Amino acid sequence: MLRRFGLLHATALNMTNMIGIGPFITIPLLMSALGGPQAMLGWVVALVIVVCDGMVWSELGAALPGSGGSFGYLRRGYGADKVGRLMGFLFVWQFVLSGPLEIASGYIGFSQYLGYLWKGITQRQTMLVVTMIGLANLALLYRRITSIATITVTLWMGTLVTVIVVVVTGARHFDPRVAFDFPPGAFTFSLGFLLGLGAASRIGVYDYLGYYDVCYIGDEVQNPGRVIPRSILLSTALVAAIYLAINLSIIGVVPWRDFVPAASHAQSGFVVSVFMERTYGPGVATLFTAMILWTAFGSVFALLLGYSRVPYAAAKDGYFFKVFARLHPSQGFPNVSLVVLGVLSIVAGFVSLGMVIDALITTRILVQFIGQIGAVTLLRRRAPDLPRPYRMWLYPVPSLVALLGWIFIFATTPPAVIAFGLGALLLGVVCFVAWSWTGRTWPFAARQLV
Repeated sequence: MLRRFGLLHATALNMTNMIGIGPFITIPLLMSALGGPQAMLGWVVALVIVVCDGMVWSELGAALPGSGGSFGYLRRGYGADKVGRLMGFLFVWQFVLSGPLEIASGYIGFSQYLGYLWKGITQRQTMLVVTMIGLANLALLYRRITSIATITVTLWMGTLVTVIVVVVTGARHFDPRVAFDFPPGAFTFSLGFLLGLGAASRIGVYDYLGYYDVCYIGDEVQNPGRVIPRSILLSTALVAAIYLAINLSIIGVVPWRDFVPAASHAQSGFVVSVFMERTYGPGVATLFTAMILWTAFGSVFALLLGYSRVPYAAAKDGYFFKVFARLHPSQGFPNVSLVVLGVLSIVAGFVSLGMVIDALITTRILVQFIGQIGAVTLLRRRAPDLPRPYRMWLYPVPSLVALLGWIFIFATTPPAVIAFGLGALLLGVVCFVAWSWTGRTWPFAARQLV
């Protein structure tokens, strides 16, 4: 493949995936996690975790700059013919679950902001909207896509304009007394505070997701040993600044008590629309809501398009169920993978946004994030001579900090979500064993993949 992505392109790619509908739908959930603006500590915890985890991605991406990202890192780190085969399968398995959850968060965000225009929308009507948007997204993608670059640029420009308007408006009308109106005992340490900080950190990590996207196209990156690590660091720092500005802009105009707790305030679902209405009036707020709806739909379009290719690629290489390797007979796109992820994302859109985010992060922690920390450690021991254009600073401190951070987030997740994550992992292992037995591959190897 042509190496077309320089530092600017790689950073823009990461930021495009990091900034979607996320910052417009998670502010009420973030503030509700700790009951006030002190919940922004969750941003700090999440930032520390993703910066340290970004160093893990950077070392792996610079040393193994190929397509597939985690799929390749886990296979190489744990041994492609044995345990790495299991880890590669489990990565795709969790991706089939977590990918639809991430897409579903966009559907939920779309339906929430539609509530500003559709006054009095009921729960049943919301589920109908999620279904219709999900089916429309699936229908648009059920064909050969040749304009993805144009779509991505259009999405990015719309998102950028939306973010700039929010930040500029917030800067002009910011009231520090409103923004930093802490409740009594806001920083009193307790078990409840710790659990709330974990919830806020999960939301923060959700909003940062995508800081590693350049790693999935490593063989298209110019000088990957330098560009991949720098793009991860730059995109994380820039998005952290943008998110901080957006959060302060909102809570500096709209008092946090107006939408906390989120579950008991209807306007928490479209807080940015309320922000624009209080500043410029309902006309501008309506136009701005339409921009957010466009951003939401564009983000789920791009996500479903990209994510549907992951199970297909793994199945094509013999690391996942063969049915996912099927292509549409005339259009040549992975129709089975697309339909499975599309339908699962619609079903996931029927639960609450908070539950979707918790399940999404928890599912990815076990195999992808913690698994990669193990992979980078094993590669250091088993392949000391592997060329490493970027070596993790202060190794192994960042990987240990990231590991402790992921364990903290996982441990503070509601028990039902933890059970879901562990149950999904166990079911994946069972499916891998059955699949390997049928194909007589490791650990029942009667043949080897060519």
